[in-house]
Amino acid sequence: MLYEDFGVADTLDGRFDMVVLHAYLALDRLKAGDSKAQALAQELTDRIFLEMDQNFREMGVGDLSVGKRVRKLAEIFYGRVGAYSPAFAAGRDELAEAFRRNVYPDGVEPGALRGLVDYALRMRDGLATLDPARIAEGELVFPEA
Repeated sequence: MLYEDFGVADTLDGRFDMVVLHAYLALDRLKAGDSKAQALAQELTDRIFLEMDQNFREMGVGDLSVGKRVRKLAEIFYGRVGAYSPAFAAGRDELAEAFRRNVYPDGVEPGALRGLVDYALRMRDGLATLDPARIAEGELVFPEA
C-alpha cells in the first residue's frame, strides 16, 4: 500500500522514511502517557538505532563505518520527527509539505501525496484512541489502513 498506492520509493530510503513515520506516530502517542509510557518511548527509540546498527553489520559495513552511518540516520530521524510534530499539529497542508520535502524529494503525484497524508492522519487518529498505559503494556496496534 505505502509503495504502490502512495508512491513511496521502495528503496532503503523510502523504507526508512516509513519506519520513521510509524515510529513518530507511536512515540507521539506514548509521549502523552505516564512515566512508564514515556520510558517505553525511549526504549523504542533506542531499539530503532540498535536495529540500524545490527542491520549495517549484517550488510557487511565495517565496524569503523557503522557508527558514522547510524549517526547520520539518527540526524535524519530526528530531523523528520522535528518536521512532523509541527506539521501534524498545523494540518493537512503542512503535513503534505513535510512529506513532499522528506518522503518525496524527487516529486510526487498529487493523489499519492494526498493518500499518504490521509493514511498518516488515520494512523494518528486511530492511535489517539489507545490508552498510552495500555501501549506501555505492549498493546500498540496500528489501525487498519
